[in-house]
Amino acid sequence: MLKYLCALLLLYISYAWSELTTQDCRELGFIKNQLMCSSCEKLDDFGLETLKAHCRECCTLDQLPAAHRRYPMAILEVCTCKFRAYPQIQAFIKSGRPAKFRNLTIRYVRGLDPIIKLLDSNGNVKETLSITKWNTDTVEEFFETHLEKHESLGNKQSFSVIEEEDDDDDFLKSNMV
Repeated sequence: MLKYLCALLLLYISYAWSELTTQDCRELGFIKNQLMCSSCEKLDDFGLETLKAHCRECCTLDQLPAAHRRYPMAILEVCTCKFRAYPQIQAFIKSGRPAKFRNLTIRYVRGLDPIIKLLDSNGNVKETLSITKWNTDTVEEFFETHLEKHESLGNKQSFSVIEEEDDDDDFLKSNMV
């Protein structure tokens, strides 16, 4: 029994000492406070098994599986001037898809690449995600998975659109010759 306890204690101590510092993880290419341990398990899918040990030493235990985390509200922020660069985001916004999510707000912010902000019930931003590489189906699936469900409103548009308020009507004034 004593031998078993000593082995268990040795294993625990070696695990505690093997955890890498934030700087060590950064040098290995990991951002320690943003790396979830569930991500380490996906390395095998990409033939990156050699990174798995270091990944596990740098990761943070997941609070809940991503599929189970739901937020009461979300904001999709984008600039209409970027629609040419991100036609998939324009297609999502202009389609009827946002109407499915009554707790989604679309906010137009000048010069901003498309992002999603996930908010708690008090309106505090909990997560911010870049969606520049997402297609329309991915955006819709993300909202279906991560937004709290609300009763359907039929064909009525249920999302909010907020235009950025601007005191200066001519924002290109500095370009005038």
